Formats: sequence, structure tokens, C-alpha cells
Amino acid sequence: MAILTAACAQPQKEFQWKVDRFDDIQVLQYRVNGFDELSLDQKKLVYYLSQAALAGRDIFTDQNFKYNLDIRNLLETVYTNYRGDKTSSDWLAFEKYLKKVWFANGIHHHYSNDKFTPEFSREFFEAQIANIEGDNSYLAEIIFNPALFSKKINQESGTDLVASSAVNFYEGVTQEEVEAFYGAMVKESDTQPISYGLNSKVVKDENGNLTEQVWSLNGMYGKAIEQIIYWLEKASAVAENETQLSTIEKLIEYYRTGSLEKWDEYSIVWLADTVSSVDFLNGFIENYNDPLGYKASWEAHVNFKDIEATKRTEIISENAQWFEDNSPIDPRLRKAKVKGVSAKVITAAMLGGDGYPATPLGINLPNADWIRRDHGSKSVTISNISEAYDAAAAGGGFAEEFLIDPVERERRAKYLPMAGNLHTDLHECLGHGSGQLLPTTKGDELKNYGSPLEEARADLFALYYIADPKMVELGIVPSGEVAKAEYYQTILNGMMTQLTRIQEGKNVEQAHMRCRKLIAEWAYELGREDNVIEMVEEKGKSYIKINDYDKLRTIFGTMLAEIQRIKSEGDYLAGKNLIENYAVKIDPVLHKEVLTRYAALGIAPYSGFVNPRYTPVLDSGGEIIDVKIEYPANYTEQMLEYSKNHSFLK
Repeated sequence: MAILTAACAQPQKEFQWKVDRFDDIQVLQYRVNGFDELSLDQKKLVYYLSQAALAGRDIFTDQNFKYNLDIRNLLETVYTNYRGDKTSSDWLAFEKYLKKVWFANGIHHHYSNDKFTPEFSREFFEAQIANIEGDNSYLAEIIFNPALFSKKINQESGTDLVASSAVNFYEGVTQEEVEAFYGAMVKESDTQPISYGLNSKVVKDENGNLTEQVWSLNGMYGKAIEQIIYWLEKASAVAENETQLSTIEKLIEYYRTGSLEKWDEYSIVWLADTVSSVDFLNGFIENYNDPLGYKASWEAHVNFKDIEATKRTEIISENAQWFEDNSPIDPRLRKAKVKGVSAKVITAAMLGGDGYPATPLGINLPNADWIRRDHGSKSVTISNISEAYDAAAAGGGFAEEFLIDPVERERRAKYLPMAGNLHTDLHECLGHGSGQLLPTTKGDELKNYGSPLEEARADLFALYYIADPKMVELGIVPSGEVAKAEYYQTILNGMMTQLTRIQEGKNVEQAHMRCRKLIAEWAYELGREDNVIEMVEEKGKSYIKINDYDKLRTIFGTMLAEIQRIKSEGDYLAGKNLIENYAVKIDPVLHKEVLTRYAALGIAPYSGFVNPRYTPVLDSGGEIIDVKIEYPANYTEQMLEYSKNHSFLK
């Protein structure tokens, strides 16, 4: 820790939202509003938890692909030692490639899952690595051979999803073997099952038997987990209350043992902490990166409550039972009593692992269905991330290019930020926690289709209720115009503009993108007879036109009812048919048009963030008397700094 005599006052200057731009990515930074108003112990807590959030960076990179860390280290060695022409096309292409690897935490695109194609020559690269210690030729072969490890996650129906995916959750095993391995563990009578396989890698032992390498202090990733525990123990000394202290201690116990029972205990205690201002996530949480949905990626998030904005989510959570009782789903699939629903708006203070550099706008946890049933869920909407996205998106000409109706453009400009935040609130706070499984359903029947269907279920819940008169009655929105802005954005994005994130000729792979396409295309189909949604053409360009917003809301309700039925009953075939029919295939003509129009605007399809830096201010005796926050608006410097100071798995 550096000793700083004082936090000197700095002259105010305009905040720099945009930090870097390369390929299809822009890097932003977010402002940690209100940090200076926190108490000293709260600042310490944010600092310690932030260090724990950075300590697991290498875990996520390794989970994405077993050679990622070796490749990243090699690329960074070349970058820091290069003394050649830094204006050459090879060098500029190499620099872009490295930035993409940093952003994706590996050599596969963070959304499309396709392996990056280097635009620099192999001869250039091999010349740079010739004098680096060790034989790195196998890494060069992985980078340049398009046939090797081409997909991080493969979701193509009819293929072995394990054998064809590069993600580092399985080795030497097949999809059939893995499904049989975990299927044998399930106890049909268990009403509170652990999340089998959540924190381990599956391999074959010398006898050909499948075994798990558990991610824990004394297991796989132990050196990084040791650092996480170190900082969590520091954080426990400044916990805001006994519940938060218990939460941290339970998490440490889980990391020490790798016990999934301990993970459930931690999740329940974390869920119960609705009082603390500072909050955090740290662990193996979301399973989107596993083609089979068992394994969780490591992620971390540090935040504190946005008091004023949280009033909005408190109103929503206080009325959770009304929303459940009035849901358009089959009454037998509604919860008779909604338990433990809490929601708040937060200010992000540090992003890590699977939430960095790209991060969601909202979070709803825990994921275990039985914990949601018996204890409830906790949801957050991240206000300062939305603020950064909105600030960076100002201007750019998007609305003028893709919205043909001036009324729609005006409505978008006036209401879309409000609509987007409310959609996130409803999606995370109530959508994921709504409905219930039938007693005969375990919860894993939907397999590789489970994630996009679950996201669609939560999205449809939000879309149905954002247009409900109850929103105006509760004082959350001024009028139904807010819902119309969100409806138009949903259809436009799902049918057209999200296609900018996909290479020409490719299908939709990522779960959230499949969710959006499913909703838009299915709604278009269901409303075709009444011309609810119309695709019109003017001057050779395609546009979306919504002719009946009320009927569209009814359609969303119908869709929500069916997806809830599919989840509640575990109807794999129906779920598969929805995804394959509406969410995967892309019209090549429309795709090419959208790519061309979007490229002309010069807008990056993807965004992510650099983190702020927290530095403790020490007195002469070494005690922390303050924590200083800085905004280092340099993407490359942050990536190299993290590799230097937070790499524990080399």
C-alpha cells in the first residue's frame, strides 16, 4: 500500500466517458457517484472487497479456455518488449488483437464465442516470439489455425456440445458422459438440491472414470482463491453489521471447502442482508458459459446503495404479490405467497471476472430454484453503468437511421432511459423470481435451452407489466408512452439492430441475444394476422412499424404464459422448438443491410469498462485514514497493471 500524505483537491474537469475504441468495441469508464460520502469503514470495505474482486481475474480467463493464460502472457511479453516500428500494419493489428483478448478474457469473442482471427502475419508473430524463453510454437498454432478450438461455446443442435466447445469446464469427456455423470447424482426426493457441478471441472482419471476437480483453496485455482480469502478476511473486520459479517464468513468457508452446501448457506445469508449499504458478489455464479448449464464462471461485483433511486425498486418489490397474482400465466404456476423479494438500485464500485470489462445492467440472485421458492431473491439495477451507457450513446445518429417515424424518435429520446431502467427493475426484481416449478419438475430439464428461455421469461414479465396501468397508479411512470418506447426498442433490437453484433453468415449463439430474437420474431409471427408489427421498406431500407401497442402487450402475455409453462413442466421439446424456430437463424439479406447501415454510423456494437482505482491513504503509523478514488482513463495501462499485480495462476 502506498503512503499518501493527503488526498489533494483536484480541479474539476469534464468526466471522460469514452476511454478507447478498437474493432467492434468501445471502452468506457463509469463514475462512482457518492463514494466520497461513505464513512471511513465503508470506504475500507469497498477497497478490501475490490481487491478480492481483482484477485480472481485469472480464474475466469482460464475457465474460458485452458490455454488463455499462456497466450495472454505471451502476447503481453511481446507487447512490452517490442522495439520495432509501431506504425506498421502488423504491429497495429497485433495491438488490436491483444486488446480484444483482454476484453474477452481470452481468444474467443465474449458474445459470438468465435475464435478471433489475427490480422497480423504469422511471420511477424513468430519473429517476435523467437527470442522469448520456452517453446511457444504450439500457442502460435492455436492462434493462427482456424480449425483449432474455433468455438468457446457451441450451441448448435445435434452436435456434442462438450466436445465441440473450447471452454475449460470439461476435458476428455463427451456430452453424453457428463449428462449421465450428473444425472446419477440427482435425488428425485430432494427438495433442496445442491447445484451439482457448479464449481468444478470434469475430467477422466487414469481408470477412465469421470471425476471432478473442485475449485477451492486446496483444489483447482487454489492460489487465486487464497488471495480472495485474504481480502475477504480484511473485509470482515469492517463489516457493516452481523448479517454482513456472517455473509463474508460463509463465503470464506465455502472457498476453503468447495462445499456446495456451504454455497447454499452463503447464498441464503447474503439474500437476507437487505440493510447493508455496501454489498458484493464474489464466486462461481452464472452458468451461461457452460454449454450444458452446470458450471459457473467466476465473477465479482462491489457496490453500494443508491438511496434515492432505490425508492423506485422498493415500490415494485412491496407490490410483488400483486404482480404475481395478476400474471397472465396459468394460475397453478403462480406462487401463492411471494417470499423475500428485495430490490435496490446500486452504484457499481468495482467489476471483476465474468462481469468485467463487459457487465450487465442488472442482477438477480440466487439462482437455485428452491432458494427462490423458500427464501426469495435479491435484485439490483446498476444506476451508474446505465449513466455511462447513456452518456456515451448521446448523438451518433442511431435513431435517425433506424426509426422511420418522427413520433417514435421523439418518444425514444424522451422516455427510453426511464423505460430501460424500469425494464431492468421488473426483469431482475420480479421476472426471474416469478412463477413456480411443478412438484415433478427438477429444474434442469431444459438443458442448453434453459438460459435463453429463462431470460425470455424474465423479459416478457417486464414487458407485460411495464405497460400495465399499475405503473402509473404507483407513480413509477408518468404515462403509457414509457412502455411504448420500450416495446419499440425490444422489437427493433430483437429483429434488426442486435444483428450488428454477429458476423455475416453466422447464427445467433449467445443466450441473451437468442432471448431478444425469440421475443421479437415470435411476437411478429403471433401478430401477423392483425398486422400488429410490420416490416416496411422505404428507399431501399427496412424499418419496424408497430401498429397496435395494446395487442402487442396481449401477445407478450401469451408468450409469457407459454414459456412459464415450459419451465414449470420442464418441457424440453417445446423449449427447443421455440429457440430453434425463432432465435437462431438470421435472414442473410436483412443481416447484410443492417451491418452496412450500422457501419456507416461508426458506432461500436459492444461496450465495456475500465475500473476506478482505490488507493488507501495511511498515517505515519500505517493506519488507513482515507481511501482515494481515481479514474485511470487508459485501457491498456489498466490491463497491464492487472496482469502485473493480480495474476496468481501463472
